[in-house]
Amino acid sequence: MSVRWETEGLQTVGIVCLVIMFLKLMHLLGLIDITETDSSDSDLELSTVRHQPEGLEQLQAQTKFTKKELQSLYRGFKNECPSGLVDEETFKTIYSQFFPQGDATTYAHFLFNAFDLDRNGSIRFEDFVIGLSVLLRGSVTEKLNWAFNLYDINKDGYITKEEMLLIMKSIYDMMGRYTYPSVRDEAPSEHVEKFFQKMDRNRDGVVTIEEFIETCQKDENIMNSMQLFENVI
Repeated sequence: MSVRWETEGLQTVGIVCLVIMFLKLMHLLGLIDITETDSSDSDLELSTVRHQPEGLEQLQAQTKFTKKELQSLYRGFKNECPSGLVDEETFKTIYSQFFPQGDATTYAHFLFNAFDLDRNGSIRFEDFVIGLSVLLRGSVTEKLNWAFNLYDINKDGYITKEEMLLIMKSIYDMMGRYTYPSVRDEAPSEHVEKFFQKMDRNRDGVVTIEEFIETCQKDENIMNSMQLFENVI
């Protein structure tokens, strides 16, 4: 089905794409369905992988998942990633499978960097489940902080027009021929201008985390998008 890209609504597209694509990754890894587990899984079977994740109790404290949910999530992650780590190329390959009509590699690169908390070029189970907890069960502020971190490519605490343009171009590239009507070359730049007109309250040319959160919290569409997948697992 074609997707109609209306300029006024594009301020929500990054957040929606973020959650939808993350859920697709979870589905591919077999992580959506939470099944019954027995007590033999309580230690997360840490000795079977090269990277040993943090203890179950510590992850419970850091996330909003139950012990049983963490066990199931770990089993799915371990089955698909026996080394206990996901590198960027694997991450990109997974996303490309879902967007054959476009090029998802650039957006996947930005998303990978948002999950790679310690910037070591790989996503650990801990990174994965902490990000998942924020996206699915975090507060509105936590989710918006996560989205801001995605848009803040160089992690300096500000979103610039250049960064937002890279994000928007990557989203258009990813959607490819499913955009309707056909995307004009100047469409991403026009969206960035509208984004800054709305978000950059003091007109200094950058968007701070405070401006981003305050503006998003006043936007009904964005607030609705934050609640779409709260009860997925």
